Amino acid sequence: MSKDLFDVVVVGGGPAGATAAEKLAEKGYSVMLLDRAGRIKPCGGAIPPRLVRDYEIPDELLCAHINEARMVSPTDRFVDIPIENGYVGMVNREEFDEFLRARAAEKGAHRRTGTFRELARADDGRPVIVYTTKDGEEHRVLARMVIGADGARSAVAKQALNGAMTKSVFAYHEIIEAPDDGETFDGKRCEVYYQGKLSPDFYAWVFPHGKTASIGVGSAHKGFSLRGAVRELREKQRLDGCRTVRTEGAPIPLKPLKKWDNGKDVIVVGDAAGVVAPCSGEGIYYAMHCGEMAADGVAEALATGEARKHLAAVRKRYMKTHGKVFMALGVLQWFWYGNDKRRERFVTMCEDKDVQQLTFDAYMNKELVRRKKAAHLKVAMKDIAHLLEIVRPTGDDACPKGLWMRPAPVPEAMREAR
Repeated sequence: MSKDLFDVVVVGGGPAGATAAEKLAEKGYSVMLLDRAGRIKPCGGAIPPRLVRDYEIPDELLCAHINEARMVSPTDRFVDIPIENGYVGMVNREEFDEFLRARAAEKGAHRRTGTFRELARADDGRPVIVYTTKDGEEHRVLARMVIGADGARSAVAKQALNGAMTKSVFAYHEIIEAPDDGETFDGKRCEVYYQGKLSPDFYAWVFPHGKTASIGVGSAHKGFSLRGAVRELREKQRLDGCRTVRTEGAPIPLKPLKKWDNGKDVIVVGDAAGVVAPCSGEGIYYAMHCGEMAADGVAEALATGEARKHLAAVRKRYMKTHGKVFMALGVLQWFWYGNDKRRERFVTMCEDKDVQQLTFDAYMNKELVRRKKAAHLKVAMKDIAHLLEIVRPTGDDACPKGLWMRPAPVPEAMREAR
């Protein structure tokens, strides 16, 4: 047993874990940040201006500033959406995550490199974090509180929260050397493909990263070839000749866990808690905000000794802030990603200026925009028109007949409004 005793041990050094470690170290607590070396999460790398602002991200970490989004339908019809009064920042996760970990260390967190193995208990009941280093040496560290930030298939959650696990989409992408701007590639434009052949239940993407680009796809369908879909997309966009720098794959959670803590001394955050936006798969901002809120809750629990109250309050506060957005995006994904005819109509809806403005307002601010009630009403009426097939999308004749199906019962994942 190590003689080290930390107020908090954070398992996982991604955006959620690094943020939690930084905020707790700032508050004066002794913090250990445990992270595996050499792992880069597959991620499009998009972050909104609010994240840059709230978490003081230096501009040099942004490898690209995106000013346009292209939505591509099943019939290859596309809608280009300018991002007005803002931008989408792109980051390389290898550099971005390391910056966050290093900043946590600057604030006083103790960094350790190793692989989490077990959440054990000392004789007095306190948590013991068991981890191994690269050379196979085992270490045991005593803690008062533990934060699990170890991803969608969190080992901390499995051991501390009775095997808690959320359903996931599996994401795969290939980082390539970016070509010069041309007919099929623009270094300032994100491209999103809503095509069943590329993803039967999610989407595929081409995201510029400055000197590189991320070409990826996600799906929860077992047996669907993610590598095959990426290969097809690269060939289609004439990116198959670009050198592949690396390939990565990982699960992305589909909804927040119903419980994030054990009521005593463990709480999970980020992907481990399931806080990824449905429909878009965006997770960096939501993970960092989750890590910050968890740091506040853990600090309150340590200061007062009322762990059950303050740990449970973290999820309640978080879902009060983001729950409505998650629910709205979940319903959107459940319905509009259902088949290619619906996807065609979804892209048609994206042509509407009111839809574009409200969508990017919500993206920039990370909340449902409550102003402009007339615009909300217009969007709702247009959405209903598409649902009832009153509006006929361009290229609709190209869609296979019979694809418009009565919606299946809303799954439990989308019924949860909390």
